[in-house]
Amino acid sequence: MTQSAQSPADPGPDGSFGIPVELAGDRKIRHRNKIHYRLSHWPIWIWVFFIAPGPLTFDLFENGFDGRMATWLGAVLLVTGIAGLRGRLPGVEPRPYIIRFTEDKPNPLYRRICYTFAWSAVFTFAVLNISGLVIALVSGQWYLRQIYEIAYFPIAGGIWILGGFGQLPRVKRSTKGEGHERRYFYGACWAVCLAQPVLWFLWAVLPQSRTADAGKLFVFVGLLGFVGWLSYRGKLPRTKPIVPGELAVSD
Repeated sequence: MTQSAQSPADPGPDGSFGIPVELAGDRKIRHRNKIHYRLSHWPIWIWVFFIAPGPLTFDLFENGFDGRMATWLGAVLLVTGIAGLRGRLPGVEPRPYIIRFTEDKPNPLYRRICYTFAWSAVFTFAVLNISGLVIALVSGQWYLRQIYEIAYFPIAGGIWILGGFGQLPRVKRSTKGEGHERRYFYGACWAVCLAQPVLWFLWAVLPQSRTADAGKLFVFVGLLGFVGWLSYRGKLPRTKPIVPGELAVSD
């Protein structure tokens, strides 16, 4: 049984107010990952690493698939396929690395690399798209390509450096904080993965004008904020805090 609701006036086991939690001792332990589970996670990491060169990804959405992208995709498929066969991709391991979300275990290098690039994808594209919309709204001109060419790698590189020093959620040297860190990660993923397709759709159907750009910016930022709030409240999958403890059942 999962602890799923608390009174806003009653602090939970983690000291939070009104946010549902899961107790680490009450979670079902999975000792091996099924084949379909492992295969379903591989495309996630293919996408994360495929879009890592941001300017190339910008060209993909602006001009379509070409030979450069085919070459890069082939390299990503090869490397991630080998890593997956060796059990060196999160979710693609033969058995879960983290059994208890509150135990202190070394965080393997492959997890730290993968989640660093995932954070980069989540953060960098959202920041650049917001910047492009703001600049277009103020200046009346679109400079999104130039923004990606100039700013993508400095921002992404900064995140890669933070990951290298273990300063990002799920990228720390220990997995002890995984019960909270995973909710930050999945909350950010839900927000961006829902808001970005909406923004792409608005770019396709709305004209390039200050009024339309203001609408795009409002919808995009509003979706990011709303989904982020839902994640903070633990209303979306994998966004509840997992805290130490077991349920005590009295006679």
